[in-house]
Amino acid sequence: MNAVDFLAQTLRIAVPYLLAAGGGVLSERAGLIGLSLEGYMLGGAFCAAVGSYYAGAPWIGVVAAIVGGGLLALLYAVSAIRYKADQVVVGIAINLLAIGLTRFFLRLIFDSSSNSPRVPGFDLKGSGTGFLALAHNPLVWIGVVGIPVIAWVLYRTPFGLRVRAVGEHPAAAASVGVPVVRVRYIAVVLSGMIAGLGGAYLSLDQHQFTDGMTAGRGFIALAAIIFGRWDPMRAGLACLLFAAAETLQIQLQGTQAIPSQFVEMIPYVLTIIALAGIVGRARPPAALGRTTSE
Repeated sequence: MNAVDFLAQTLRIAVPYLLAAGGGVLSERAGLIGLSLEGYMLGGAFCAAVGSYYAGAPWIGVVAAIVGGGLLALLYAVSAIRYKADQVVVGIAINLLAIGLTRFFLRLIFDSSSNSPRVPGFDLKGSGTGFLALAHNPLVWIGVVGIPVIAWVLYRTPFGLRVRAVGEHPAAAASVGVPVVRVRYIAVVLSGMIAGLGGAYLSLDQHQFTDGMTAGRGFIALAAIIFGRWDPMRAGLACLLFAAAETLQIQLQGTQAIPSQFVEMIPYVLTIIALAGIVGRARPPAALGRTTSE
């Protein structure tokens, strides 16, 4: 694999990480833990496959993924904000719910326990897997452009200021008239919609939904957020780093120079090393994980 192919493969792998991390930054900067990113992605991937299959158009699948991810995020928001449930517990529950629901509806709709039929995607016939194919996929552009857009929203708009305020000191934000609950709802639902796009990219790129196809990508995106110290641009760079490690893993598997078990560990070992070196010095939003506005 030459350098150009390596970069193309890295970008292709990074897109779902970038989308999930972008959504996760919004949620965490508003004070709600993004542990349910995996569930949003899985729900978005399944909804995208269903929408694209029945409509025969990938754009309908994208819309369905946004709706699916947004609904799961709304469920999380209602549980964590309205009923003040523990955010870690609710996040895990959302992930388990997404696994169960996708398996159930996969069997109900497609009569399969493993994968859906082939669905339309955005790929250009004869373009292969290089930069030409990536350039033809609008979700790649959304993933790449989305990170600086989210950074602009967070640091250059009144809404972004409110998101950061409710994530740092919700009581102070409420005292100056910021609608804390409303801002948190919007931030969480947006995070689910954006992460759902990451799931849509997976199923539409592979032209089918496969049971459990997110394979921990939501958790790696969460690690990228922490590694990036809750800054969108830094989180995006961390996503590219983890994607490069995964690309290296794929390349080494082809050479068979190292036992496959060790090769498969590379992205996860890198994630652990990265977090071990940064997590002690990183300062999360002060109100992250709180169930009250105090």
